Amino acid sequence: MAYQPIENYGIVGNMRTVALVGINGSIDWFCCPKFDSPSIFCAILDENKGGHFKIAPAQEGGATHKQLYWPETNVLITRFLSHDGVAEVIDFMPVDFHGHEHEVNIL
Repeated sequence: MAYQPIENYGIVGNMRTVALVGINGSIDWFCCPKFDSPSIFCAILDENKGGHFKIAPAQEGGATHKQLYWPETNVLITRFLSHDGVAEVIDFMPVDFHGHEHEVNIL
């Protein structure tokens, strides 16, 4: 896997963290559950040791890639086009408005 230019990335988030999703279907940066948490995937920093998660056609060589956002949302669509057909990967992070991770129990 080679480094992608930064313009080849889309971003999805939930107001607590974000993930960078490459045009090739690879999540190359993601820290969870918050922005300041340790990274789970960080191939954008080190392609050999950083780790990534990828959903893409098995034979990528003949496919064209496109990324777009569903209108007026933060839902990212990565589209793979080839002479055999079209495949889409849809990425999003649901927003938890209840804030369950910040609950405090008073004893």
